[in-house]
Amino acid sequence: MNYSIHQIAKMIDHSLLHPTMTDADLIAGCQLAKHYDVATVCIKPYFVKQAAELLKDSDVKVCTVVGFPHGSSTIQQKVAETRQACKDGATEIDMVVNVGKVLSEDWRYVKKEINAILKESHKHGAILKVIFENDFLPKDKLKIKLCKICSIVGVEFVKTSTGYGYVKQANGDYNYKGATEHDLLLMRKYSSEKVQIKAAGGVRTLDGLLKVMELGVTRLGATATAIIIEDAKKRLGLISGIVTESNVVVGY
Repeated sequence: MNYSIHQIAKMIDHSLLHPTMTDADLIAGCQLAKHYDVATVCIKPYFVKQAAELLKDSDVKVCTVVGFPHGSSTIQQKVAETRQACKDGATEIDMVVNVGKVLSEDWRYVKKEINAILKESHKHGAILKVIFENDFLPKDKLKIKLCKICSIVGVEFVKTSTGYGYVKQANGDYNYKGATEHDLLLMRKYSSEKVQIKAAGGVRTLDGLLKVMELGVTRLGATATAIIIEDAKKRLGLISGIVTESNVVVGY
């Protein structure tokens, strides 16, 4: 498959969510996103209004997170977060499901929560991505059920992880797998064709991006945006600069 650099850029949600990021870091991140003309910045909730102002003259949208990173807030709190984010200028919402409720298989609650946040998002013209946090879900049947609920409710995206779902390993260290091939194939198989797939966590290279595209992913949450796009341009012998639709890179 051949993809334009523009297509690759528009697949990326440039992630600006690390807790240590300062205002200066977030401003620089918005400028980088604007330079590369990515799909969105996925930014800390408190900075949504400033990001919307910084990006108002660009084609880069503002995305933010709800219930991040562990999904344990009440439904009412998540709805309020969504409402405020949309009022501040967010047009895409990435919400974390209540993982404890998923593990409890309290599907009535899970469906009610997703539906409530979707309705609030749509009320303001925003789209919803539902984060499963797959590292916390040891059984495929839980992910499959989430895909089916999200398809019935009608969300725009299902998403693998936050990038912060660290699980204690046998040696005592904490780590995460993020977007695995197994999970991406499973999510694509069991989600409605109308529901898109977002990969997040662990994809940091152009080849990684191209590979997940071939698995059916249409959006990628990434911190390595510059590395990915500069590598694409390097392979084409292009100098650094704003991407265009005419530049094409060979797929994975």
